[in-house]
Amino acid sequence: MSDTQAALVVFAPVPGRVVRMADVPDPVFAASLVGPGAAVDPIRSRHRAVAPVGGRIVKLHPHAFVVVTPDGRGVLVHLGIDTVQLKGEGFTLLAAEGDEVATGAPVVEWDPAAVEAGGRSPLCPVVALEGKAESVTGLVEPGAVVHARDPLFEWA
Repeated sequence: MSDTQAALVVFAPVPGRVVRMADVPDPVFAASLVGPGAAVDPIRSRHRAVAPVGGRIVKLHPHAFVVVTPDGRGVLVHLGIDTVQLKGEGFTLLAAEGDEVATGAPVVEWDPAAVEAGGRSPLCPVVALEGKAESVTGLVEPGAVVHARDPLFEWA
């Protein structure tokens, strides 16, 4: 990050309980291989996942999306673990790749209970793509309950 970039607050894309990235049941996320961040164990009802930051949706799949901020930082939201295997079933896109979105704008509607009933973890990693571990500071403690659009972590 350059000296001109301000700290970026990344907001919770879904309501639920905050989980440490190291506790995500996927080795890539748990080891922060794509970047540091936090995860949310979502409430088990159908709801809309929202943009954790404002910017452009550069990747959009039913199970995951990336929003890049105007200063070039990308934030990945992954809706559940191994949900790519669902091939979009149970997910409804509410935005399109290339869309400019405000923080909190609805992106995907999904049902974490259905994901869990299918034998997959509904945990949602929120990743500061290519960020350095020391540049990300949790704004809420693991175990705390957040609502969608609540501050989750800060990316300096």
